[in-house]
Amino acid sequence: MSQEIAVVGSPDFTTGFRLAGVRRFEDVPDAEKDERLDEAVTSVLDDDGVGIVVMHDEDVEHLSRTVRQRVETSVEPVVVTLGGGTGSGNLREQIKRAIGIDLMDE
Repeated sequence: MSQEIAVVGSPDFTTGFRLAGVRRFEDVPDAEKDERLDEAVTSVLDDDGVGIVVMHDEDVEHLSRTVRQRVETSVEPVVVTLGGGTGSGNLREQIKRAIGIDLMDE
């Protein structure tokens, strides 16, 4: 059974991954991060079908101490955090670094 990639974050962050073919995602609008991010991250961490979780590095700061500790120590699934600018070229490179292949290659 192959494991899939899950992306958690704002719709702006997850859109690029969805366009690249990632099917498992949790959209958490910026205005709701403090209330809903823990729940969204816990949901993907508990999903046996998920092998890699991708998050924006700034979102980790919005997590409760318990969930943040779980993210920082998780081996399976592995949690990858990305940061920096949100330009499309930059996002493409970050996706490539996160999953190891360029899904947007023509």
